[in-house]
Amino acid sequence: MCTFVFQIRASSLQWRGFHLFAIAIVTCGMSVGRSASADDPRPASFSIERSVMTKGYDGTKCWVHARAGIIPAADGQSAPTIVITTQPLMITGSDVFYALNSSFSKNAGTSWSPLVPQETFQRRRIDDRRQQTICDFTPAWHQATGKLLGTGHTVQYQDNKVMKVRPRQTAWSVYDPKAHAWSEPLHLKMPSDLKFQNCGAGSVQRFDLPNGDVLLPVYFKDPTKSQYGVTVCRCRFDGHEMTYVEHGSELTIDIDRGLYEPSLTKSGNRFFLTLRNDKNGYVTSSTDGLTYDEPRRWTFDDGSDLGNYNTQQHWATHGDELYLVYTRKGANNDHVFRHRAPLFIARVDRDKLHIIRSTEQIIVPERGARLGNFGIANITADETWVVATEWMQTWGPNYVMPVDNKHGADNSIYIAKIRWK
Repeated sequence: MCTFVFQIRASSLQWRGFHLFAIAIVTCGMSVGRSASADDPRPASFSIERSVMTKGYDGTKCWVHARAGIIPAADGQSAPTIVITTQPLMITGSDVFYALNSSFSKNAGTSWSPLVPQETFQRRRIDDRRQQTICDFTPAWHQATGKLLGTGHTVQYQDNKVMKVRPRQTAWSVYDPKAHAWSEPLHLKMPSDLKFQNCGAGSVQRFDLPNGDVLLPVYFKDPTKSQYGVTVCRCRFDGHEMTYVEHGSELTIDIDRGLYEPSLTKSGNRFFLTLRNDKNGYVTSSTDGLTYDEPRRWTFDDGSDLGNYNTQQHWATHGDELYLVYTRKGANNDHVFRHRAPLFIARVDRDKLHIIRSTEQIIVPERGARLGNFGIANITADETWVVATEWMQTWGPNYVMPVDNKHGADNSIYIAKIRWK
């Protein structure tokens, strides 16, 4: 049974049709049972509370890539400051992004500051026809330095279209909690090999080691080729500079564009890496975070394909529990571009590296728009957020979802709060 609580707050317009602070909270009591699987008979449960941070759509631009990071309270008791970043997309183009916007909440998401464009992320002119900006940004707390550190990568446009042959660099930025602003994004200097001339950390989950070293998964390729490989870089971050130290296994498969958009976590004594491919999602694991086994396709515990393809997946962890959040085919969702909605969550068998089907449930529902570019953040020891934006493009030939679409999507930024029990 679900309880609906609607809170309507003063609106603030970023552009016509976008209303901030309109929050609709849906609290659903849900159990994730492990007892249905003979592989893992222990009981477990969590509840999900959904809210909408902002919504509104004018048919010209929409918010995308919304993700959350936290700044813990200094006293260790008060609510953390939660920062959400997102950026506008030109709806008639393909991955045509504009400057990162940022908003914060000091009351666990009950209310939010206006989304403010970050001047440091405005497009930079290269010449009369070319511009560059940062996209696919993910903020995450860096405990060792006490900094909110965000990572993403560069994208270059020629005549406002993504350049097919272009350099790409991992970009990083640090949040100033007093000014509520992000620093000038800097680029991670990689080895000079040709394969790293197109190398980025777009839409990835990183893992920070206890000593402060950052395990940052990236994907890379020769700029003139189409197939990507994935590796995990060990980097040092001192609060001011991020530097490359080494990288581990170079992973790819000979299927379409290879492997890309990796996400990393640690559960128990192993590291887990989930990977995007045009035909299937892939997974692998490691004992040291750098050297990985051969990737395998994601499957359910009955051996059938998961059905995820050509989009990212991310991890949610709690204690010794490992969950995957993903999209897939076969959910009456053929009308959604690349089946990128709804968002599902299910428990992972860490030993067998498959999804326990009996634990699968919808964490963010679909309304015709894609939800595949999302983020996950641990807010407290007992609460994890999945933040997803309704991306208002669909299958061609037109691609643009109308404002009054039959499924009801309106570019909502959903916050799904996982409350662990």
